[in-house]
Amino acid sequence: MKFIDEAKIQVHAGKGGDGSAAFRREKFVPRGGPSGGDGGRGGSVWAIADRNINTLVDYRFARIHRAEDGDIGRGADKYGHGGEDIVLRMPVGTLVKDEDGGLLADLAAHGQRALLAKGGQGGLGNLHFKSSINRAPRQFTRGEPGESRELLLELRVLADVGLLGLPNAGKSTFIRAVSAARPKVADYPFTTLNPSLGVVRVENDASFVVADIPGLIEGAAEGAGLGHQFLRHLSRTRLLLHLVDLAPPGMEGDPTGADLARDVRALANELKKYDPALYDKPRWLVFNKADLLSSTAAADASARKIVRALRWKAPWFLISAINGKGCRELSGRVFQFISTLEKKNGRRAA
Repeated sequence: MKFIDEAKIQVHAGKGGDGSAAFRREKFVPRGGPSGGDGGRGGSVWAIADRNINTLVDYRFARIHRAEDGDIGRGADKYGHGGEDIVLRMPVGTLVKDEDGGLLADLAAHGQRALLAKGGQGGLGNLHFKSSINRAPRQFTRGEPGESRELLLELRVLADVGLLGLPNAGKSTFIRAVSAARPKVADYPFTTLNPSLGVVRVENDASFVVADIPGLIEGAAEGAGLGHQFLRHLSRTRLLLHLVDLAPPGMEGDPTGADLARDVRALANELKKYDPALYDKPRWLVFNKADLLSSTAAADASARKIVRALRWKAPWFLISAINGKGCRELSGRVFQFISTLEKKNGRRAA
C-alpha cells in the first residue's frame, strides 16, 4: 500500500433536533398542559488513535464525514433521540489541524480520543415555557447546527531514532542490518520512497524504534528531491543518525575529506532551514561502507579527516552496514542514550 502521510477532510457534526409544541389531549384530562419534548442532540465527530492503522490513505478517498442529526421532540413529553456520533480511526502520530494551521489534536498514543466537531444542542419543547401566567405556551426552540470544519491530517511517525543522509548513503541497508524491517535496497539513488520503521532489539526486553526516510539532497527544505516530504517524520525522534558514505564516486579526489564535510554541513543546513528545533536535536555521525576501503585503518583515517574538517564534537561511529560490522556496538550506544533520556525525563517523549 502506498504510504500516505497527509490528507484534507471535511467533518460535519449533526444538527440538534427541534423542540416540539404540543398539548395533552387525553380523555378525562381537562385543560391538558404543554407536553412538547426536547429535540435530540446532534451527533459529534471524534478521532481516535489506532496503532493498527499505518497510513492516512482512507482519508484521501473518503473526504467528507457527517454525523447523524438529532431527532425532533414530540408530544406526550417524548424527547428526540440523540444523533449517533462517528469515530474516525487514525494512525498513532497523526496531527489534526484546522484550515488556518492551528493544532486541534495530537494523537500520540493508542486509544487517545479527540473531539473534531461538536454536535448541535437539541431545541427545547414547550413544556419548558410553562409558567403561572403562561399555562398554554406555544413557544419552542429550534435545534442548533453542528460544527463543520475543514481539517488537515498530517502523520508524523513515532520513532526514537531518525536516519538521514544523502541518497545511497546506506540507510536502508543499515535498518535491515539492525532490525527485521526490509526496505528496498538497490544501487541507484532514491530507492527509499516511503518512510520505514524498524524495531531494534538490543536485549530480550530492550528495544528502540528507528525511522528511515528518503534520502535528502541540498535544497530539500525548499522542495528539492523526495526527502523534504518526510522531514516532518524526524521531528518526534530523540536522536538523529547522520549516515555518511565513506566511499562515494570521486572519493579519491578528496584526500582531506573536505568534500564529504561540505555534504554533511549542507544536510545540516537543510534541517535548520526546515525547522531549527530539528537542527538542534542530538545528531551523531555514522560513517558507512567502511568495507569498500582497503582496510579498517584506512576507513578510520578517512573518517577522522572528515571529523577534523567539521570540528565535530558529538559522537561518531564507523560501520559497514552490508556485513553488520560495528552495527551492534552502535545500537548499544543508541539504546544507552535513549534510556538515559527516559530516566531523566521520567517518560517516553512523543
